[in-house]
Amino acid sequence: MDVLYGLHPVEEAIRSGARRLDHVSVARERRDERLERLIGLCRETGIRVALEPREQLTRLARTDAHQGVLAVVRERSFLGIEDLLAARSDAESAGRSNGNRFFLALDGIEDPHNLGALLRTADGAGVDGVILPERRSAPVTATVAKTSAGASEHVRIARVTNLVRSLEQMKRANIWVLGLDERGTPDYMDFDFRTDCVLVLGREGAGLHDLVKKTCDHLLRIPMAGQVSSLNVSVAGAVVMYEAMRQRRQTVETVKKPAKKLKGLGS
Repeated sequence: MDVLYGLHPVEEAIRSGARRLDHVSVARERRDERLERLIGLCRETGIRVALEPREQLTRLARTDAHQGVLAVVRERSFLGIEDLLAARSDAESAGRSNGNRFFLALDGIEDPHNLGALLRTADGAGVDGVILPERRSAPVTATVAKTSAGASEHVRIARVTNLVRSLEQMKRANIWVLGLDERGTPDYMDFDFRTDCVLVLGREGAGLHDLVKKTCDHLLRIPMAGQVSSLNVSVAGAVVMYEAMRQRRQTVETVKKPAKKLKGLGS
């Protein structure tokens, strides 16, 4: 069993239905409208609610940042790369017009707060699935769920043993592999995202591993006008994901064409 804590993570776990909740514990000391709505949602969905001392929730969550709410849930089951490739997203419900798939791959993101922020953005930007390596990656913990405001419960996540091999598999499925690198070209705004593609983000500070970088079809960069050469990985990922979303929501006629056509991409 896993533990989720905080109002948003617990509520989104209930709404997503992605995994079974054993019960929800709420602090006896807390009574307000938001908590009453959550208790009502539990009753509607048949989830048992237990009243506990706040100290008990702190002990189970191993933090006092639980907001008086904690859920005991089944351990999360992750997808395989084949599952992501087999399912095509619903372009209309995701707010896109062309129906192309857009994935996110994370190469060694070890800070759970960065991972949570990226999963929150991935959910908001309509990403079709996220690929995480089993090693050298932060696990999807309660801290990640709390940082993502519960979005991690909605995002389709595949855990893979070998990220390079998985990216090669995506390339064979005609999905372009796009790495983000401060020394790459072109600028991310000059790339046409209206195609099946996967955006690969590297480690905090060190960036992409060499083998992952060599696997990428293109390396994109975010231009920086200041003295610091790069952004935090969760911020950089958000910038590019929302540019991709902007392009993909527009009709083909209104999307700004790249300054230079990239080999292999239609326009």
